[in-house]
Amino acid sequence: MKDISYKGLNINPTELETPSLTNHAEVHDFYWTKNKQFHNARRLAMIKKYPEITKLMGPEPLTKYIVLMVVLTQTFIAIAFKNTNFWNWKFLMVAWCIGGSLNQNCFLAIHELSHNLAFKKPIFNKALSIIAGLPSGVPVSGSFNPYHQLHHKFLGDEIYDTDVPTKFEAKVLSNFGGKLFFLTFQILFYALRPGFLTSVPITLFQVFNVLACICYDLLMTFKWGSFNSFAYLIISSLFAGCFHPTSGHFIAEHYLFDEAEAIKGGVQALKFTEPDSVLEDAKKDYLENYRPQYAMETFSYYGPWNIFVWNAGWHLEHHDFPYIAWTRVNKLHEIAPEFYLGLPHHTSWVKVLWDFLFTKDVTLYSRVKRVNYEKRAMKKKN
Repeated sequence: MKDISYKGLNINPTELETPSLTNHAEVHDFYWTKNKQFHNARRLAMIKKYPEITKLMGPEPLTKYIVLMVVLTQTFIAIAFKNTNFWNWKFLMVAWCIGGSLNQNCFLAIHELSHNLAFKKPIFNKALSIIAGLPSGVPVSGSFNPYHQLHHKFLGDEIYDTDVPTKFEAKVLSNFGGKLFFLTFQILFYALRPGFLTSVPITLFQVFNVLACICYDLLMTFKWGSFNSFAYLIISSLFAGCFHPTSGHFIAEHYLFDEAEAIKGGVQALKFTEPDSVLEDAKKDYLENYRPQYAMETFSYYGPWNIFVWNAGWHLEHHDFPYIAWTRVNKLHEIAPEFYLGLPHHTSWVKVLWDFLFTKDVTLYSRVKRVNYEKRAMKKKN
């Protein structure tokens, strides 16, 4: 069989991975930038030009009904499987097709609720997020909330943004086998990584979350269902974060799949903002390998799976305006189309997973990252 061509390079058809198009040093390091994240600048520019955007902000009453319906549905399915062994192929197929989809819906409901987008009062959003997390089998809501707020405020920060892989993860897992392992267990990486980077105070919200989860799991295992019922919930959660179409959102949101396109997108995304709005004070230099050009670091997915996950694919829009609920986030395109037209985006989460796995250039290093000057200064003193 003849070789095929890819961007001017010859590829042997027997090779699974697309050859690297970037130099070795850049592929094996993060995209370090001195620039601030661009969402704050975009938000100010958009509100200045279109003040009516602020009317889109606020809770969506429909959310609470959908959350309760999904939680009850997943609970009833788990109970229905109480007499079916968890290694049964029908059990596993339902856990992947239906359970994975429902639990992903619950995970992203928690995301929506972390921004207080179901009720006006935060305490009610927290209570509903605890309920939304019950089918996952583990207490996810209480810990997700504070770390997600840090993710928005300190996007790309090497300490505070626990969404970004650590240097150790990237070094060990940035090969085909490592990426396969990461995609298989990425939900565990997201759960465990915060403990190695930064800690947040334990709150009553977290305590209630743990107690509610324990009670639900015990009832599911010993009262309503059986161990198989509990296993169904756990396996559904693992599938939701594994090779499930909706799990592509974990990768699609912030990974750089094409640096040249991301740099071009960065210029376009800031076209209508104030000049130098993302420039950072660059007096403190802790690295030699800062990248000179700003690269767009948040990407949206526009496709049918958004229906099942609270429009979570509209991620660029979400970071621009975190307090616009899922039913109204698409209206940003109607009000301010020039701020989104022509920007890089994804149209398939399945393709995202495929490209992440089989493209050599795309690794755990493919993230925009920022130095935490405070932590670096403390280390320097010590």
